[in-house]
This record gives sequence, structure tokens and C-alpha cells, in this order.
Amino acid sequence: MKPSIVKGTRDFGPQEMARRNYIFNTIRQVYELYGFQQIETPAQETLQTLMGKYGEEGDKLLFKILNSGDYLSKVTDEQLTCRNTLRLASCICEKGLRYDLTVPFARYVVMHREELQLPFKRYQVQPVWRADRPQKGRYREFYQFDGDVVGSDSLLNEVELMQIVDTVFTRFGVRVEIKINNRKILTGIAEVIGAADKIVDITVAIDKLDKIGIDAVNDELRSDGLTDEQIARLQPIILLQGTNEEKLDTIAEVLKDSPTGLKGVEETRFILSTLCPEHSGNAAVYGTALNNELQLDLTLARGLSYYTGAIFEVKALDTPMGSISGGGRYDNLTGIFGMPGISGVGISFGVDRIYDVLNALDLYPKDALQTTQVLFINFGERETAYCLPIIAKVRGAGIRAEYYPDQAKMKKQMAYANAKQIPFVVLAGESEMAEGKVTLKNMATGEQRLLTADEIIESIASSW
Repeated sequence: MKPSIVKGTRDFGPQEMARRNYIFNTIRQVYELYGFQQIETPAQETLQTLMGKYGEEGDKLLFKILNSGDYLSKVTDEQLTCRNTLRLASCICEKGLRYDLTVPFARYVVMHREELQLPFKRYQVQPVWRADRPQKGRYREFYQFDGDVVGSDSLLNEVELMQIVDTVFTRFGVRVEIKINNRKILTGIAEVIGAADKIVDITVAIDKLDKIGIDAVNDELRSDGLTDEQIARLQPIILLQGTNEEKLDTIAEVLKDSPTGLKGVEETRFILSTLCPEHSGNAAVYGTALNNELQLDLTLARGLSYYTGAIFEVKALDTPMGSISGGGRYDNLTGIFGMPGISGVGISFGVDRIYDVLNALDLYPKDALQTTQVLFINFGERETAYCLPIIAKVRGAGIRAEYYPDQAKMKKQMAYANAKQIPFVVLAGESEMAEGKVTLKNMATGEQRLLTADEIIESIASSW
């Protein structure tokens, strides 16, 4: 049988892993600049932990794990024949693969509360799984790189997270648009159009605006029970144009009778005025102006049901791709695990999509591949004994070096160096050993020089 991999998953070879590690290391360095510390949680969580945290659509995308052993032993014939999938799954599955890193983090905070110093700033990079339909930029197994702050209500946390996003993509050389909205504003909009009980349906529908268009969104709202009048009142709000300041002023007037909505406007205004030069000149005072554009987008909803305040989404400007980062404020996620009142805010970098963006734009630095820098050619036992102390010294200087293990033909060894894009080759035959030196060959130019071990180190280090 021909081997294959599961749809929506990918293998990563050495070159891909080198590029992914460049992504991981860049994001990790930025998080640590802001005082974040790393944790990890298990791939498996109990379904009790996972279910009900992502909305109805999210629950459908959870990968469930069959119980060990005879998982049908406690299932009745009636349960089998009625073919109720959800009910049956609750009998034969107690665990699932994590859907994201935020809910496991909330569980972690509750279980380790006594060990944590609040506010607690954590970052986490691990794979997550979703039973989604695979397509470009959407996988069933993919990595997220999350950063969260829990135990603080301050909006300065939102400001710092936007700075982290901006710094990361500036370092990658990717131009992005950072979109911001607030779930309190969306709640206020639902209130003023007379559909407060439909807030979840409204946010799920308008979150699809970029994907399916306004007509399809309106059809979905209609099927969710909104009247034509309510949908008509929603149109000028979600299609609002203008500067961030103009949008805020307009929506503040629309929401003047909604305390919740006005609170969302106030929070959004603080974040924008702190980060954007066009708002009150504050950026000059705080020194927080961003390199990338921060745009208020009232159609941004982020379908996850646990968000309660500011929400963010990041899109690349120079190549078509879905969201490559996103997040928001959740006021009581730990409450579902018996610890109410701990507010948090976080962001998640979509590593796999960032990988695709950097590939499309060819933005990896030359040294991101971290290939072997020098290959020592194997001429035989005497030459090997001569070269091994030299290669040890080269490696001791931090230079990545290989010794070809077999006494193969020179052509084969050189082909190996070319295939691995190794820039330098060391040759040591009778003449080199007689002089106590080796020949260093530059594979790009063909230049050859007779050098000592120290001179090899100096030459390679200076060219890197």
C-alpha cells in the first residue's frame, strides 16, 4: 500500500523546519522582550474542558478521541440504532484534541493558581487540531503561537499586544493591516436594533463578511430570525466608512442609549489614541506609534464566544491569505472552571499561515536555513585522523561543520555539498598535511586557499 498522510496535515523537511524555526524564534524573542514566559499543556484535554467554549460551530470541529479498550461496552443497542452522533460521542469519547491554546491555558491557570504571580504573562507554541475542510491556508493540524496576560483589566495590555504584533511582522518584513473592534460595541449594536438576544448569531454572521459578502450575510441573519427592519438598520453600521476617529464618533452617536456599547467605544478610543499618531498626538507622548496600520473595523466579530472586549485580527497586505494573527479580551474564561473574576487578553499567531506568507513573498533571510557551513572531504583513514582535531576546533568556534563519513569518490562528496547548499568545503591530502594546513574551497566562487585551522575559522566567520 502506498503511504500517505491525513488530509489537512503536512510533512516538513529540513528546509521547511529551518524556516519554521526562524518564525518560532522571531516570535519567541519578541514575547520575551515584553516579559512573557513559556508554558506547555497536553495535546489531549477532557471533553468537559473543551465542549461549549467555542460556540456551536466550534464544538462540531473538535476532534474526539475514542475511549481506550472496549469503548462500546457501555453503549446500549438503542443508542447505537438511534444514530444520534452527539449523544453517542458523549458515551464513547471522554477526551479530545485541543482546538486552540486559550481554553487549555484557562484550565492551566485555575489548576496552578497558587503557583502563579498575577498578572501572569505566558506564551505557548504547540499544535492544535480542527476537523475543518482542508483548503489553502486552512489545515486540520496546525501550530498556534499564543501570548496571554491574565489577572489584569488594564487596557495597556491590549496596547502592548498590538506592539508585539507590529514588532513581529516588522521583523519578518511583512506589511500587515491590524484590525480592531470591541465585542461590547457589537453587543450595543444588537441592543439598538432590537436584537439583543441575537448577539451570537449576529457576530457569527458578520464575521463571515469578507468570505461570503453582504448579501449572504444578510441571508444568514434572516435565517437566524432577524427581521428585515433589523437587518436594514444594521447595514449602515457594518458598512461604515471613514477614519478611525470618524467611525468612533459615528458609532458613539448610534450607541448613545447603550451603556455597554459606549463602554466599548471608550475602550477602543483609548487603544487607538495610544497607538495611532492621528489621535490626539498621544503616540508622540507614549512613544508607541506602530509601523503598520491599525484600523477600526466594525464588521470584525471573531466568532469565538468567550471574547468580551477588544478583539483583533491581522491580515497580510501583499499576498492573499486569511487571518494570520488574532485575539482579544476575555473577562471570565476561568469562570467556567470555577474561578470567576480573572480577566485576560491574548493574541495568537497562525504559524502555518505566516510560513505560507513568507514563502510567497520570499522574505526568509539568507542565514535562516542554518545549513552546514563547511564540509570536510573524506580522503581516507590517515586524512580522517588528521582532520578530526581540526573539525573539532572549528565546531568549538561555533561553526556548523560536517565530516563526510564514507570514503566515496570526490564527485559524490562534492555533489552532497551542493545538494545541501554547503558554502565551503575543506580538503586535506598529502600536500596539505605536509604543511600542517588544509585547503578551503568556496563553492560559490571556486576560490581555493591553503589555511590553518584558525584561518579557516576566521575566514568562514567573516563571510557569514
